[in-house]
Amino acid sequence: MPGTSNQKLGEPDLVIASMPIDVPAGGNDMWHKHHVPTGLTEKRCIKAMQVKPRDDARAVVHHSNPTLEVYNEETGDYDRFSQLTEYAMGKWGELMPEGVCREMPGDSRIYWDIHLFPGGVGATAQGEAITDNVVEMGIWFHDEEYEVAESPYRQDLRLYGLREGYENGELIVPPNGYAMTQGFHSFDHPVRIDSFQPHGHLRMNAASLEIFYPETGRTEQISQISNWSATWHHSHIYDEDLAPLIPTGAVLVIKQWYDNTANNINNPDPDQWVYGGSRTGDEMSHAWIAVTHFDEEGFAKVVEEREAREARSLAGQD
Repeated sequence: MPGTSNQKLGEPDLVIASMPIDVPAGGNDMWHKHHVPTGLTEKRCIKAMQVKPRDDARAVVHHSNPTLEVYNEETGDYDRFSQLTEYAMGKWGELMPEGVCREMPGDSRIYWDIHLFPGGVGATAQGEAITDNVVEMGIWFHDEEYEVAESPYRQDLRLYGLREGYENGELIVPPNGYAMTQGFHSFDHPVRIDSFQPHGHLRMNAASLEIFYPETGRTEQISQISNWSATWHHSHIYDEDLAPLIPTGAVLVIKQWYDNTANNINNPDPDQWVYGGSRTGDEMSHAWIAVTHFDEEGFAKVVEEREAREARSLAGQD
């Protein structure tokens, strides 16, 4: 997997490639969906992962969503296990924090869901045909002792939709105009937000993540992305001591903004009405968020440990 190795991680422990796909130089959106076995025989906890299209195909792969499916001995078929990761144009990859497990079971396979746009997307469009395009996923595992010695909390990656002004109504961006969507999500247990990756298409240009505390009425802004681009999706990974700790009942508030004017360099046609949909010329409104799930005891321990580190730092002991 060229270009994946780096000084900290080295070569990936496992590389899973999609089937080869030919993409013409122009035309309508394409979707390619198929299964590939992982070759894994036992459960492992993932340390890091990276999905990469082949170099000359980066401009045509809009997204690539690998879903884990695990073999069910009773039915003789495969069941959905989890969303393993989500790649969109420009994303480097994902790093998992210590003490959690993004699980990859044995006897599993990958369901590849690859969205391609012939000719390329936005300002990066190359207008060239791509032959034998392969999307590869490199995975680095924790060592086996990590699973034995630790009792890690579960971490998952999920799509969080922005419902208001989108699913309950219509996501509509007028010609030469603007729009905004927002969504609200809460949990019945405490969690930590490990990463935040907003997703949209060519007209989206900004996103934010906030926490609302119902008991006090206070709202805290966590992340503001003011120069979001469809050609450079990024998973914003929080530092260990800055990752938002969300108590039970607190509310995530996600907002996204859209610019359908000529000022948006990725906009192919500001005179078009734009609606919610799956095509590159449509718009989407959601975020991929990695969440670690705690019980109350584990959450209290994490809060206590962070406060102790902050106290030592203020005292000049770190």
